[in-house]
Amino acid sequence: MAEKNEKPKKQGTISQLIQIYRFTARDDKQLPWLIAGAVALPIIAAIIVAVLWFSWITDIFTIILGVMVGILLGTMVLTRRADKVGYRQMEGKPGATGAILSNITKAGFSFPQEPIWVDAKTKDAIWRGTGRTGVYLVAEGEYGRVMKAMDKEELKIRRITRGSDIPVIKISVGDGEKQVPLSRLQKTVMKQKVKLTKYEVDELNSRLKTLQAKNTMGLPKGMDPTKVHVSRRAMRGK
Repeated sequence: MAEKNEKPKKQGTISQLIQIYRFTARDDKQLPWLIAGAVALPIIAAIIVAVLWFSWITDIFTIILGVMVGILLGTMVLTRRADKVGYRQMEGKPGATGAILSNITKAGFSFPQEPIWVDAKTKDAIWRGTGRTGVYLVAEGEYGRVMKAMDKEELKIRRITRGSDIPVIKISVGDGEKQVPLSRLQKTVMKQKVKLTKYEVDELNSRLKTLQAKNTMGLPKGMDPTKVHVSRRAMRGK
């Protein structure tokens, strides 16, 4: 008799790749040809080397190596194209910024998925996070509006970190001249220089909790960051 509390089976790597392929191929018609080329070229090169080498033992290992390299290149092509499709589908959707930020978990970064400020009318939103590089204010919406809102949030942070030189990094997400595209958000966040120790980050987070009074505003209707889909690589963090 099967146990009632039996844990669901984890999805295997091959199943994940098949799922990613199906997701990507719907919007990327070039994907099958690109993957086929990436897989075939190393195998063809290995066969040519094997024919010229005249050693059956070496030939076997050369062909096996060609197959392995081909599979690796094919997987890399798939994940890169999946990223592009995923970001393209997310761009312009309310909450997409939070979905990306909440999956940056490496190197001590911490970004709650819910924004700290939302304009119910325009759906502009600001997320606040921390890392050993400082405090982040990341906003989506019209550049001028969100910069003014982030300036106000920065003043609140400066009040509770008075006397310190903790950086406050402001990022506006979008396609404008001074904005960061959604596809480059993770890289922009993680490329900043380390300024704080782990102890200092913990102290900073405990101070920021004083700003976490419950916001009665709530999220505007139709905005649910938890329902924004990201690609497998984006979910892991780059």
